[in-house]
Amino acid sequence: MAHLLGAERIRLSFATTEVFKDLTIGVQDGDRIGIVGKNGDGKSTLLRLFAKTQEPDSGQITKRSDVRVGMLDQVDDFLPDQSISQVVIGDLAEHEWAGNSKIRDIFSGLLADFDFEQKVVQLSGGQRRRVALAALLAGDWDILMLDEPTNHLDIEGVAWLAQHLKSRWGKANSGLLLVTHDRWFLDEVCNLTWEVHDGVIDIYDGGYAAYILERNERSRSQAASESRRQNLLRKELAWLRRGAPARTTKPKFRIDAANELIANEPPPRDSVNLAKLATTRLGKDVLDIENLYYSIDGLQLLSDLTIRLGPGDRIGLLGANGAGKTTFLKLILGSLTASKGRVKLGKTVVPAILSQEVRELDEFADQRIFELIAREKRTFVVDKKEVGISQLVEQLGFTSLQLQTPIGDLSGGQKRRLQLLRLLFGEPNLLILDEPTNDLDTDMLAQVEDLLDSWPGTLIVVSHDRYLLERVTDMQYALLGDGALRHLPRGVDQYLELRKSRGVQEQVPAAKATSGAEARASQKNLQKLERAIAKAEAEEIEVRADLGKHDPADYEGLAALATRATELATKRDQLEASWLAESENRA
Repeated sequence: MAHLLGAERIRLSFATTEVFKDLTIGVQDGDRIGIVGKNGDGKSTLLRLFAKTQEPDSGQITKRSDVRVGMLDQVDDFLPDQSISQVVIGDLAEHEWAGNSKIRDIFSGLLADFDFEQKVVQLSGGQRRRVALAALLAGDWDILMLDEPTNHLDIEGVAWLAQHLKSRWGKANSGLLLVTHDRWFLDEVCNLTWEVHDGVIDIYDGGYAAYILERNERSRSQAASESRRQNLLRKELAWLRRGAPARTTKPKFRIDAANELIANEPPPRDSVNLAKLATTRLGKDVLDIENLYYSIDGLQLLSDLTIRLGPGDRIGLLGANGAGKTTFLKLILGSLTASKGRVKLGKTVVPAILSQEVRELDEFADQRIFELIAREKRTFVVDKKEVGISQLVEQLGFTSLQLQTPIGDLSGGQKRRLQLLRLLFGEPNLLILDEPTNDLDTDMLAQVEDLLDSWPGTLIVVSHDRYLLERVTDMQYALLGDGALRHLPRGVDQYLELRKSRGVQEQVPAAKATSGAEARASQKNLQKLERAIAKAEAEEIEVRADLGKHDPADYEGLAALATRATELATKRDQLEASWLAESENRA
């Protein structure tokens, strides 16, 4: 395998922290590498070193001279007067980019509902990230490096990106490096995993499932002081091995020992016991929603929703941005009033929501973590037993030293964990998590899931993190953009199939909104045109190949082939013009 990019004897320190010490590592052609590790251990720094936007204290970055490297950083840099189209395709004429299947795929996958002539300064932070990702993917790179590319993408967008990356960076003479906390995405895309920790990098074959399996094997041989870490790894390992069969086909190493390890491992949650505890705490009635309607500015966002949640139910809620997920949560909590219908919480229900914002901690910025905790709670009840807050704090990754840190100095992930702690202090029995994975690394996500496994109550999770939804919920429902709530017996796969077959589009601003029927018809027409273009392109390539191989003495045959090639080129041009017109109408 050919070497594309690497680091030789790299050393790098920040203040008193040694990020890398004598690091030597390389990217070979065909490598699709997922980079995992705790926040602050150097994952993003590693990408910046490879991109040469940051210099090491010593050592060198090596790169083959003809290798082109593209990187998506966590900070976007656009000129103020640039439009979306200028950022993504530069000054290419419309007929040029419309004839490029790669560009068409990027526009439909990431920017389907964007006005291409809108200035990027007018976009939200999430929209700007999608534009930056689209611009990078539109280029031709031998090595692509992406830092948290799934942020601000919904489940459908994450699935599209996974397929796009595999199709373009899945062969020789190319390499891919990903920093992401999305474990499904890691498993779907990567054939190698690098774990960054303590100034070094450990290499594992396969994606996230393979990494967990092999890390567990390595962990078993370590000292007994690692017992808690091993227990957590075994629990997640049992979940992975009981999950989708595709997960277990990816590891390339022997897994007999791993299978033996989990042979008697119980399911992650004792559903029967948790249901009994939940009934004790909640009674029989938790949440009844009947014939719920909600409209805003003349748009019917939710229509005739009916659902009943009992004690211990755990549901995941899916839907594109703008489909009404957050509105639905606000109706449950009473911060919005339904246009019609009924929302009834049981008399003993104590609800709590982990919102997407961490601003609620701003008022405590000058206080230290232990001060806030000591004032709010000293013990926590789990399974009718009192548990010291120190145990809960440790489970969510705070060390004794970190408890002295002012809250204003915490990282995004630490603030997220503190948010969850404060929620649990109130001992809610209906817990709503709205995008809980923001700013959490993969190890911390596993610890949060472990905590939720023993939490007796009713759980509602809204998340674009497919792994989390499948891991902590037992049923999934979807808001598909038509106002209805759909049960998904087959989970996320069924949701993606429904989105694709129905052509459901994300809601657009009211000034540009079209009816659901029009949006579906437009999407179907676009898909039909794309299939026709691909067919015409393939046939034209085949005919031109025949031209090159045809007997030069057969003038009539050559003329017929040349005529056919011209007809196909004309047909392709007409189809591309139709695709462009349809795209402009949808914008």
